[in-house]
Amino acid sequence: MPLLIQNRGLERISATAELFDKYPHLQENARTFRSMPLVDVDPKCLLYVQQREFAATTPADNCVSVIGSDDATTCHLVVLRHTGSGAVCIAHCDGSSTWSEVPLLVKAVTSLSNVSKEGRLELHLVGGFNDESKTSHKLSLNILAAFQKQKEDIHLEICCITEMNDVVVDGNHRPIVYGIGVNVKTGDVFPSSFTHKGPAEELRSARTFAGEQMVDIYDSSRGLVKIGPCKWSPNLDIAFWLSQSDDTILKYLSTSPMAEPPHFVQHMKSTIRFLLEHPNPDSLFPGGQPQLYRRTERGDWERAVQS
Repeated sequence: MPLLIQNRGLERISATAELFDKYPHLQENARTFRSMPLVDVDPKCLLYVQQREFAATTPADNCVSVIGSDDATTCHLVVLRHTGSGAVCIAHCDGSSTWSEVPLLVKAVTSLSNVSKEGRLELHLVGGFNDESKTSHKLSLNILAAFQKQKEDIHLEICCITEMNDVVVDGNHRPIVYGIGVNVKTGDVFPSSFTHKGPAEELRSARTFAGEQMVDIYDSSRGLVKIGPCKWSPNLDIAFWLSQSDDTILKYLSTSPMAEPPHFVQHMKSTIRFLLEHPNPDSLFPGGQPQLYRRTERGDWERAVQS
């Protein structure tokens, strides 16, 4: 079935502006969403999703109350939720492999939902802006088209993307909303930013930097974050970036140099240092096993010992 907007199939569109012209209520919803205040999320109940990751869970999860992601400039944050079961998934999509990623998200939610339950699949899209290279615009269209191809009925609700998520600051376009959270119990989606991006923040960033594909990081049945095993080849040449200026790093390592959050350069450098310190990732995954993290009673993530 097609993607549905107000219970009617989405017509073919060739531009996001066309989408918002055809469905003015989506513009209204986006304006309302982007004007909401940023919600401060307690790290003790958060599961943070990095670029090219997704995580799905249900309201029965005792370890996670909010799943969220931020630092999206041209990237899009995708939330899919089943209103009957409450199963919900969030993904941070960068356009690397949209057509193979979207079915993973649908499967993640439907597999946690009892098929006979009342309810429907609802989609919320946030991210992108009016960037010069039109990277956001292309990703918006690809994500919509990929969901359009799914066999399940999927209802588009919040659509705060590209031009509806754009603001001009000092002559430069940038996103209004960089990050979102989802309340696992209620399904509420809200703008947010996160200081705590663990567990294993650097390892997960290194995985993405090394070019690995979208991956599911969470086993909701056991309350475990699962990372790896990852593969990358030793590459001493990347040390070159550590001596470069902030402007050079932004110019060559970002899809949107004028719109990145202030910590972008520091984040890139710490990721590169991590890759240089671990030229062979096998040492990080003894016996070829993933790294597992579970939530402690204090609310931190700690490495789980594998038996």
